[in-house]
Amino acid sequence: MSTARPDTGRGNPTLTLVAVCLAVLVLPASLTGTSVALPDINSDLHVGLAPLQWVVNAYNLAFACFMLGCGSLADIVGRRRMFAAGTALFALSTLASAVTSSIVVLDVARALAGLGAAAVMTSGAAILATTFEGAAQARAFAILGSSAGAGLALGPSTAGLLVNTFGWRSVFFSHLIISVLVLVAVPLMPESKNPAATKVDWAGTTTFTLSLFCLMYAIVQGPQQGWTSGTTLLLFAAAAVLMALFAVAELRRPQPMIDLSLLKQGRFMAVSLIPVALSFSFVCLLVLLPTYFTGVAGMSTNASGTTMMLLTLPVLVVPLVVSKLVKSGVPTRLILTLSLVVAAVGAGWLTLIDADVSVVALAGPLLLLGISMGMTAGLVDGAAITSVEPAQAGAAAGLFNTMRLAGEAFAIAVMSAVLLNSTRSHISDGLSGVQGANGIDAGGVADRVIGGDLAGAADAVAGSARSGFLDLLTGSYTDGLHLVLWVVVAICAASAVLVSVMLRERAQPAAPAEAIAEEATV
Repeated sequence: MSTARPDTGRGNPTLTLVAVCLAVLVLPASLTGTSVALPDINSDLHVGLAPLQWVVNAYNLAFACFMLGCGSLADIVGRRRMFAAGTALFALSTLASAVTSSIVVLDVARALAGLGAAAVMTSGAAILATTFEGAAQARAFAILGSSAGAGLALGPSTAGLLVNTFGWRSVFFSHLIISVLVLVAVPLMPESKNPAATKVDWAGTTTFTLSLFCLMYAIVQGPQQGWTSGTTLLLFAAAAVLMALFAVAELRRPQPMIDLSLLKQGRFMAVSLIPVALSFSFVCLLVLLPTYFTGVAGMSTNASGTTMMLLTLPVLVVPLVVSKLVKSGVPTRLILTLSLVVAAVGAGWLTLIDADVSVVALAGPLLLLGISMGMTAGLVDGAAITSVEPAQAGAAAGLFNTMRLAGEAFAIAVMSAVLLNSTRSHISDGLSGVQGANGIDAGGVADRVIGGDLAGAADAVAGSARSGFLDLLTGSYTDGLHLVLWVVVAICAASAVLVSVMLRERAQPAAPAEAIAEEATV
């Protein structure tokens, strides 16, 4: 993406920075906050697990799919115009989410909010790049990164407080208020375009978006329809064909939306693998743990959000420590590899979790998992961009962020499917030992359990047998979560070895080290 200077003046730089950072603050909070609200949404709307999952998946998937397309379109129509359109779409979609009583409308609104988020993120970063120069630009992007980290860290706790006090709809109303404040500042922001950009790569955008959608839909619906069903297999095949068509379309373009030659650069791919691997630990647990805390551990929504701060707050603090370590000469390769090791240890430690677990017992593993994410925040972005030639920096940034967001959407879908399959299997195996459980649909019960409605699921068995059935549901859910955590351990441990080997390909360039250290303050 070009960083051409603004065409219509610099606007108000301070107000521009505040508006962009405020807009970006709410984007990760929309993911983490909504995850905390899922049990209450399920309790109010009485929906199945798959539609409930799409409240999160639709937002994350649309966010990932449209990043590249929105960036290209912003270069053509104007970054401020795209920022305003994205913020307006996010606001309207959030309003629809807050007032609807239909899960279909909610899911569609969340997908539209993800599209708006993609427009805000890409155009907002471009606006800062064209508004500030030199050291001021570095500080602006550091503040932008801190804003995103704050949204990620504070989303669960603020959402828990709002849901506990005003109900789940208040989470969306709070995001709406912030979006409206941002829109008020838009007329005072500068406008800029890329004169060299003339048209959007519709072939690439369409094939890439549809490929990711087919893949995610297959993973989310697989447990419901069966992994070997015709529909599931057709979706997987369509995803593969569409991704191949995307590659062909990009190879034929003189200026492709994604520079596929970057996939051959081992160091860049190693760094890009890190946030994908951590998506299976940190990001997935942001989505999966709140429901377990409220449904099994008996926490209130507010207590669940507060407990999740043990996972998220290190993301704000640890990058500052990492920055000092890098400046003092600690190798970037060591820190990035160690982040995956810490994640594996944290996930393994978290397998102590059960219905009676205390917050004190959770503190150690949750803090470790948060520290692992904080070790890479900012540092990994700089390492990815400086691992390629300067002329490829823009393309590297686009591909890196697309892989990160797509990885998050993919990880959440996969781990949710693993949790559901395992829980359903344990429930099915244990039904024979429960009096009065004949004829119970294990799949339907598992859906309600994973949705956080254990009490409602246990009502399928009456009388004295209900207590034993509830124990079965609780144990099955816990065993399923344990399997998820052990999968996380395997993924992070394997990724640590792979990343360490791939980063050994050649010595890290000495020149950008200071720049990477400065990035780590994000």
